[in-house]
This record gives sequence, C-alpha cells and structure tokens, in this order.
Amino acid sequence: MSGGEALLFWVLGPACVLGALGLLFARKAVHAAMAMALVMVGLGIFYIAQYAEFVGIIQIFVYSGAVMMLFLFVIMTVGVGSTTSSVETIGGQRVWGWILALLFMGVAVFGLGKVTFPEPVGLGAAQSEGTVTALAREIFSRQVFSFEVLGSLLVIAVMGAMVLAHRERLTPKRTQRELAVDRIRSNTFVAGKPAPGVYARHNASDTPALLPDGTPAEISVPRVLVARGQAQPVPYRGVDPAGDQTETETADLPAPTTTDRGEQA
Repeated sequence: MSGGEALLFWVLGPACVLGALGLLFARKAVHAAMAMALVMVGLGIFYIAQYAEFVGIIQIFVYSGAVMMLFLFVIMTVGVGSTTSSVETIGGQRVWGWILALLFMGVAVFGLGKVTFPEPVGLGAAQSEGTVTALAREIFSRQVFSFEVLGSLLVIAVMGAMVLAHRERLTPKRTQRELAVDRIRSNTFVAGKPAPGVYARHNASDTPALLPDGTPAEISVPRVLVARGQAQPVPYRGVDPAGDQTETETADLPAPTTTDRGEQA
C-alpha cells in the first residue's frame, strides 16, 4: 500500500465508520439518509483507488445518486421532522428482532471463520479479460448463489420496512364532515387554516398570513422555517395586545388629502 492509499484509507475509513454509526443511531430519517450517502460516496472512492473504476463509478452514480434521491423523495413525502416511534405496533417484534439479529451474527461469524483465501494472483491476472467482463463472470458464474441470496435479503428488507411502517388503527377514520363539524363547534379555523403568503405582501412560505385584524398568523409558517429562524417578520396594523408601538409601513398610511388651496393636509 502506497503512502497516498494509506492516507486515503485513514481519512475516509473513520468517516465511513461514523456515517455507518449515524445511519444506525440517527433519530431523524433525513440525518440517516445523509449518513448513508457519506458511506456510499466513501465506498465509491475506495473502489476507484483500488483500480475498480467501473464499480466505483456505479457506486457513486447509481447508489449515491439515484437510490439516495429515491430515499430523499420518500423522506420529503413522509416529512423532514418525522422521528422513529418507540411504540411497538406488533407485539414482541423487538424481542424477535434481537433474537434473529444474534442468530444472524452467529451464522456470519461461523461462516467467516471457515473461509479460506487462496494465494493472491494480482490485479492484472484477475482482470486480464477486462474489468467489466471479469465482474460479470464473477457475479453470474462463481458467485451466482451469493448474488441471489443478496437479492432475497433486499426483498426481505423491503417487507420488513413495510411491517415496521404498519400502524394499527384503533378508532374508525374520521370523515371530512366530522372534522368540519368539530372546527365549527370549537370555533377554531372555521374557514380553514391560513396559508403562507395569503393577505401578505409576499407570496412565500416564510411570510406569515395576516388575520382579519391585521396581526400575523404564526401557524401559517411551516415549523421547520420557524425552528431555523427563517420566518419573515410582517408589520401589521391594529392594536398590539402587549401595548407596544406597532410598526407601520408607507403603504399602510392613508393617502394625503388636498385642501381647496391645493395644499396637502
């Protein structure tokens, strides 16, 4: 191993390990996705450094690009602020999960202990017919059983994600009419919640809507923008409940009147 390869390993190796730990222990889905992207890019660089350019480029373009974009689309659909729920929807799934994980680790350690590695022949001899051809021959001839097992594990992982995302409905789903009746009875948001930018000077999501009395509706701004401090302050007209001096813009002032002598009052 040359000095450059050793430096690359000791720099990217801990970064990939930290990314893998972040994928396991991150509570927010978007943080786990970013940690996974770090690991995928690091693996791609490792492949390229070991003269496996095809595998490295596929790792970066396909997994770090297309697959991660799919993950981010799902996260944006579910919600950026969504966190992992600790409530078990299926009884005993945590205990069975630990049992199966320990069994899998035992089988993996036993299998790795029985592996015998042949004498290395060198990268040139291993890829004498070309990198792509050698990779295809290795996957679809010598390692075809392992490849099919890996595909089965991916299908099982998808089914496991569906089971974990399952939520038991304890009460019947409320209809739109019932929700509307509740809003009218409680006299809250009878006409619906205000949308960002409505009755404001800017049609943007960071600009609060204005209520009929001119005060800004803070609930109209997404919680993510409020937490980041990116919500725009909006001056309003009317009486401030705190008794402070209200802000007034030039557009809020009444138009000047003209007297009979042509002077502005």
